[in-house]
Amino acid sequence: MSKTLYVGNLPWSMSEEDISREFGRHAEVQSCRIITDRETGRSRGFGFVEVADEDAERVVQAMNGYSVGGRELVVNEARPRQGRF
Repeated sequence: MSKTLYVGNLPWSMSEEDISREFGRHAEVQSCRIITDRETGRSRGFGFVEVADEDAERVVQAMNGYSVGGRELVVNEARPRQGRF
């Protein structure tokens, strides 16, 4: 099984490969995606990283508050998306 982690406060210049490399220092990254604006294609400043269940807590502890490109990442376990009304 795997867990999805929310990664916020990403530098605008950071790519999915960059995120995988940074998180890969602490666990095997199963998938990674940056959320982009539909109209401009630019990063919205957050994304998601998927890691094995047993690695999730260790990765959150290591990467939450970690400074990348002058910004401190916000990392926690992703919550299910809430329905929109």
